[in-house]
Amino acid sequence: MNFTNLVRQHWAALRALLVLTVITGFVYPLIVWGVALLPGLHAKAEGSIVDVAGKPVGSKLIGQSFTDKDGNPLVQYFQSRPSHAGDGYDPTATSASNLGPENVVDILPDPKNKDDTGTQSLLTQVCSQSLAVGKLEGVDGSRPFCTSDGIGAVLVVVRAGGIPAGKITAVYSVNQECPATPFISTYQGVTVQCAQFGTDYTTLGFITPIRGHAPAHSAVPSDAVTGSGSGQRVRASANLPLAVGEQAKSGFASVSVPAGSESLLLEVDSMLSGGRASGSVRLFAISSPPTRLTA
Repeated sequence: MNFTNLVRQHWAALRALLVLTVITGFVYPLIVWGVALLPGLHAKAEGSIVDVAGKPVGSKLIGQSFTDKDGNPLVQYFQSRPSHAGDGYDPTATSASNLGPENVVDILPDPKNKDDTGTQSLLTQVCSQSLAVGKLEGVDGSRPFCTSDGIGAVLVVVRAGGIPAGKITAVYSVNQECPATPFISTYQGVTVQCAQFGTDYTTLGFITPIRGHAPAHSAVPSDAVTGSGSGQRVRASANLPLAVGEQAKSGFASVSVPAGSESLLLEVDSMLSGGRASGSVRLFAISSPPTRLTA
């Protein structure tokens, strides 16, 4: 290859670089920016900001908690779906727990360490959250495979010879640390014992979840007890024409339409199932100025 051909090839490559830089670095971004300014798209391009009385109060794409300074739910608001993103609803800290349906055994806290709270299994997290939501909303928060106090109802059944057909020699309620009283006293005629910290009972026998007597379909929907790994949310909305003082109900909560409101704007995250909203709910009373009831 002579010098002239080498220069020609490099000059062609340089021209291609310059053209692509102009197209992808300037022209394309300017086109996208221009499209984003079109009516109907501009608000979304700016982050779907929610303004109330002329002041930005949040984004339609980011959930939030409605709790007091101690973390207790504020009953006057609809409660959003739990979020495990950062400290909750943090879009910069999205993650996943990788916990699955077989994650049913808690890591018990060390009774000698008052700062050790242990680690709840996915099952216990669901059970405790369902119980808390049920108590808050005045409905039955019980679920299958949960104890009455919101712990995963799981036994480890020890059998002779370590085989499924072996005689039962011991039974432990692995999520109830001593001196707790096991949620059932006996299993197939064998006394159920509480669990001791530091013992890996899963190596001793067979993990046996107990269904219990809870209804198959809990009054607390699944979206209320399973946490999202994202700070974002799906949005669905509808305008509900309601009379002043009429109750608008969704999920477990209700709110009265204040005087001077023409209708109620309901924005529901997640899904509507059987006429009941599951997930995060936002309510605005359409008035002058608009009254934000919840978000």
